[in-house]
Amino acid sequence: MIRFLSLVLSLLISVPAFAQSSASATDDTATETAAPSWQPNPEYNTILEEISSAIGSSALNNITQSEQVFCYQIANKPENYRGYTLDGMAIVGFCGVINKELQTLIKSELMMNPENILFDVTENCVIKPQIMLRFVRGVDSTDVLLSSPCHALAIFYGGKISAFNAKPAAQIIDAIIEPLTKNKVDFASPALFNQLMPIGVAQTDEQKELLQKKNEPVRNWERKQQEDQVRRSGWNKLKTN
Repeated sequence: MIRFLSLVLSLLISVPAFAQSSASATDDTATETAAPSWQPNPEYNTILEEISSAIGSSALNNITQSEQVFCYQIANKPENYRGYTLDGMAIVGFCGVINKELQTLIKSELMMNPENILFDVTENCVIKPQIMLRFVRGVDSTDVLLSSPCHALAIFYGGKISAFNAKPAAQIIDAIIEPLTKNKVDFASPALFNQLMPIGVAQTDEQKELLQKKNEPVRNWERKQQEDQVRRSGWNKLKTN
């Protein structure tokens, strides 16, 4: 188990590559670390039937044929929360893009290994969201939540939630969550940056300036709006030669 956990840590990528340039978001060589000499157990090469039948073929295809996997740190949404949300939970930060090796490890150990999921056993604990992995295929996506310390795997697709008891994989889940949460950066709206992929991190000077303006106190925005209205009203609308 110690060797396995060290492999998990070595497979994780870091976030700073995304802040360097917008091109890095689509450049596999820029975002993925070199993989160690590790191969998943060939015995576990298909999603467990209990999981695939519960989530449906569309959600399953996004996971098995994903083109990118984005990582978000999430938390239960506080009352009166007005920030960004994902599947009804508050987005705490963006924690990078998961490389192919780690994707394979997550799927093989958490979705294919029958020893790590308890289908007929319930735990007396409340799921605490930590990490959401968004498996993207085209314009569709399936979200996979990792919970700790109440260790669970929950899959979101089309408004449906399928939760599974992952207590046997507690050490694996914690080994994945810990470094990812340490690497997280503040999340902003990808729509604000006109980003095609849901990165949510300012990557150019123009985007950083836009984000800074967006985060100015509301009163500053109101004051500027009022000043503009004054300049465009009354006698100020007249032009003199």
